[in-house]
Amino acid sequence: MARVCQVTGKRPITGNKVSHSNIKTKRRFLPNLQKKRYYLAEEDKWVTLKLSSEAIRTINKNGLLSVVKEMRANGVHI
Repeated sequence: MARVCQVTGKRPITGNKVSHSNIKTKRRFLPNLQKKRYYLAEEDKWVTLKLSSEAIRTINKNGLLSVVKEMRANGVHI
């Protein structure tokens, strides 16, 4: 599975690793992804999502049901 957040769509980005002597080489910045399991009470089932830490905070703030509805509207299968 790719390193992509299912809610926010965050993916790895590229940048430069800068040494003490200021030599620049390419590197990847990976998103802080966590596998999190939530109970969706309205559908009486558990869902496992691959989320960034920002998406976990969004679910805590807005609620799981509203986030799942928005994901389904965008065409993500859960």
